Amino acid sequence: METNSKKNLVQLAAEFCDDEYLDHRVYAVLAGVEWNKKRREVLRRLSDVEKRHFDFWLKFVGSYKPSLKARIYPYLFAFLRLLFGATFAAKLLERGEDKAVEKYRMALDLMETPEDRKTLEAIIADEMEHEKEFIGQLDEAIVKYMSALVLGMADAIIEITGTHAGALGTTSSAIITGVVGLVVGVSAAISMASASYLQTKHETGKSPTVAALVTGVGYVVAAALMSLPYFLAENIYAAFAASLAVSVVLALMFTYQGSVYADRDFRSEFVQTVGLLLGVAALAYFLGDALSAAFGIRSLIK
Repeated sequence: METNSKKNLVQLAAEFCDDEYLDHRVYAVLAGVEWNKKRREVLRRLSDVEKRHFDFWLKFVGSYKPSLKARIYPYLFAFLRLLFGATFAAKLLERGEDKAVEKYRMALDLMETPEDRKTLEAIIADEMEHEKEFIGQLDEAIVKYMSALVLGMADAIIEITGTHAGALGTTSSAIITGVVGLVVGVSAAISMASASYLQTKHETGKSPTVAALVTGVGYVVAAALMSLPYFLAENIYAAFAASLAVSVVLALMFTYQGSVYADRDFRSEFVQTVGLLLGVAALAYFLGDALSAAFGIRSLIK
């Protein structure tokens, strides 16, 4: 029984070594590319914490050779940091910590000395609280204004998709549809930015001007990307399909980023967003088609 327990401990320790080494290297690489001094220090502290955890498990294994995943992933996270920020990369890395804590608690019964058990309990405490506190100290502006960005992009993909679908039932001209999307997009961006400014005036720790700019720019960028296919494709249906694909990709990006920041379920939010997107597109198309038939618009606009 004792031999089996020791064997199980060695197997678990080998698995934990790989996980902790991966986390240690990711935080070290993130610290290396971080320009902000405060965030760089936080990332280095996180790297040191993971290194201590790795050293603890290593003594049960004896030797360790980094896996291919542990060698490649740090640079993938560095790329994600450049795209979405240090907080996103750190939170994404820590999303699986609850499962790791469960495994660590299983390993508590395999500890042979009180000292090892005490050390493992401290590691569990690190995983549950201390690392989350460190990540909370990263304090990036992108986190503060994430809601403003999501507000702009989410409203844009729904409204502009509806606008394009409505135009689809009214005209066969891809250029006209693209222009309509841009005009509606810029107008709506100004309206959304104004609403974001007024709303943020009542929130502490945020700049109303920055929130308005983030909302407006997010809206305009989304509208421009969704309208672009209509200027590149002559066939309006092909352009609409491409524009819809852009909408889904944008929804994928901002719902995934938001779910990581807020620790929410990504799949359900993405399905809801895409379902709403397609529902609005279908409703707008049939409405545009009905109005076009009722007033003879299609015969006037080619």
